[in-house]
Amino acid sequence: MGMSEFYGTADEDEAVRTIHRALALGVSFLDTADVYGPFTNERLVGRALEGRRDEVVLATKFGNVRSTEGERLGIRGDRLYVLASCDASLQRLGTDHIDLYYQHRVDPQVPIEETVGAMAELVEAGKVRYLGLSETAPETIRRAHAVHPITAIQSEYSLWTRDPEIEVLPTIRELGIGFVAYSPLGRGFLSGRFRSPEDLPEGDFRRENPRFRGENLDRNLELVERVEELAAEKDVTPGQLALAWVLAQGVLPIPGTTNVEHLEENVGALEVELTEDNLRELDSVFPLGAASGDRYSDMSSVNR
Repeated sequence: MGMSEFYGTADEDEAVRTIHRALALGVSFLDTADVYGPFTNERLVGRALEGRRDEVVLATKFGNVRSTEGERLGIRGDRLYVLASCDASLQRLGTDHIDLYYQHRVDPQVPIEETVGAMAELVEAGKVRYLGLSETAPETIRRAHAVHPITAIQSEYSLWTRDPEIEVLPTIRELGIGFVAYSPLGRGFLSGRFRSPEDLPEGDFRRENPRFRGENLDRNLELVERVEELAAEKDVTPGQLALAWVLAQGVLPIPGTTNVEHLEENVGALEVELTEDNLRELDSVFPLGAASGDRYSDMSSVNR
């Protein structure tokens, strides 16, 4: 996502170089969406994967509707939109199939059965291999799974966003569905690189995020300082410690990055071994609900 917008100015050549370095390091799962850019990130990923498509599991999403100028036009999950969105994504990605196709947000005006039914048609047509949902409520997951097997649920999950542990993770583990954790570094906050909104680039959407502002920021910085202390004890970076915690939960984190340096740091989290004592200490610092502030300014489109 950040390679195309939301996190300040992006460098497409560096983005492609970062994807190629990721492949060289053994990264085999790439996640994008039509809304990123909008529409430009899929083209970027397609460019980076030219001649190398078979090296990755490729995921993309539909449902957040935007104009080519970036205007937000709502959420759609109706059958015709699902089918048309897939064809458009295939063209931009330069591939004949999507490995994992997500509904990015649930359309409250369309029954989930219609949306997943249309997604199932894409599987039957060979355009999609597996289906996923993002930021979806447990009951909706059950209804969707009854129409066609859901392979993965994607939601925000990290030390400072542990909400999925309440209902979503128990539900999908019961159903045998995988979990993909986006923003496993708390939108970069858990890396310890940001101390004030002014540390963020102009145009960065995090400047308006409730957790990065005012008293919420002060409280959350206290939590990050404890992560920094624990990371220093293990001689790793705070970001690596935070990613290692997510990995220890048995889920798949998808940390975003825009450059090779941060990519290599993220991959280094695979070498971090957390003891039971480490995990208990992190749980005590970051219990459920520890972070101050909502994770979005508008929470109305999540957990539907």
